[in-house]
Amino acid sequence: MDRPGPLMRITPGDMSMLTLRTDDEVERALQALTSDGRSRSEAVRTAILAAERAQRRALLRAEAESLRNDPDEVAASRELTAEMDAIRAW
Repeated sequence: MDRPGPLMRITPGDMSMLTLRTDDEVERALQALTSDGRSRSEAVRTAILAAERAQRRALLRAEAESLRNDPDEVAASRELTAEMDAIRAW
């Protein structure tokens, strides 16, 4: 069971344990995230996974933007599209 206060240990099943220190801002956020009845552990796990997904999406967006702005990549994409259109015509 989670301990209230500035030190929290998360021990879900066979997973590893995470200890973190919280300040007033984090405590307020945890209160908001647990207002629906979720445990502090579940709120933290959910937040970590959401942050990782957001980071992954940001990296993919940056990569896509880089490709979109690369003249060589744009030319290769147009060339491939033309080749695929030619094949489809058959």
